[in-house]
Amino acid sequence: MSEALEEKVAHLIRAVEDLSEVVARQDREIDRLNRRVALLMEREAEREADGTVTLADQKPPHW
Repeated sequence: MSEALEEKVAHLIRAVEDLSEVVARQDREIDRLNRRVALLMEREAEREADGTVTLADQKPPHW
C-alpha cells in the first residue's frame, strides 16, 4: 500500500474509534436520562394517586 493510502486508513480508523466512543457515551447518557424520567413519572403517579397538588400546579389567587 502506498504511504498516502496508509495515512488515510489510519485517519479513518481513528475517526471510527472516536465516533464509537461518542456513541457509547451517548448511550450511557440516554440510559441515565431514561431512568430519571421513569423515576419522575413514578413520583408523579404516586402524587396523583395521593391527590397531592403541588404549588406549581395551582393557579395564583388573582386568576
